[in-house]
Amino acid sequence: MDLLDILKILAAVAALAIAIIGHEIMHGWVAHMYGDDTAKNAGRLTINPLVHIDLVGTIIVPAALYFIPLLLGTSGGILFGWAKPVPIDMYKVIQRGGYNAAMQVDLAGIVYNFTLGAIAAIGLTAMSAPTTADSLFYVFFYIFIYQLLIINIVLAVFNLLPIPQFDGGHFLMHLALKYNIKSIAEFYYKYDRYGMIIVLIVLMTPLNQYLLFMPVQFIINLLLS
Repeated sequence: MDLLDILKILAAVAALAIAIIGHEIMHGWVAHMYGDDTAKNAGRLTINPLVHIDLVGTIIVPAALYFIPLLLGTSGGILFGWAKPVPIDMYKVIQRGGYNAAMQVDLAGIVYNFTLGAIAAIGLTAMSAPTTADSLFYVFFYIFIYQLLIINIVLAVFNLLPIPQFDGGHFLMHLALKYNIKSIAEFYYKYDRYGMIIVLIVLMTPLNQYLLFMPVQFIINLLLS
């Protein structure tokens, strides 16, 4: 492993931390706007990464996705993961702002990721690709901005999928409750526990090309154009 590989890993880890921690904080912050102090009282509306670390989602899964392809002799895999979910009392949110408020909480992290990805794209288009004449700091910063773009768009698209336990699923459930479509709401209540199984199926089958990588590539190309 040379110096460039180390810079890539450090940049990717920093970008992932900013993407997933900010995503969770935004859920809690919007809920706080509607009178739910659960996340604030739990000390989770902070940028301190230690309180947001999830052993599986923040460490094991990203490390496996990144290093296993390298060990198999292929290029490094995409970095993906999640932080410990911020606690939210959705009943309080709905009491204060109705189902519209609940849907705003659901989409808060996704909006954060899309916004950060768009800002990174603007920064990337304004920068020139690093050369051997550039400083290590510039090389690191360029890789960091690139990773910030990729990771945030991946997280935004993935969380938009209407999977139980995920933001897209929560949004559809609250939308169904708003319009009293009980069958959809009951579906998400019933299958919420199977969300991670569905995620694994998406990640480990060709479905990932159609549901994740193709939309991500389209959005990144659009932002960089």
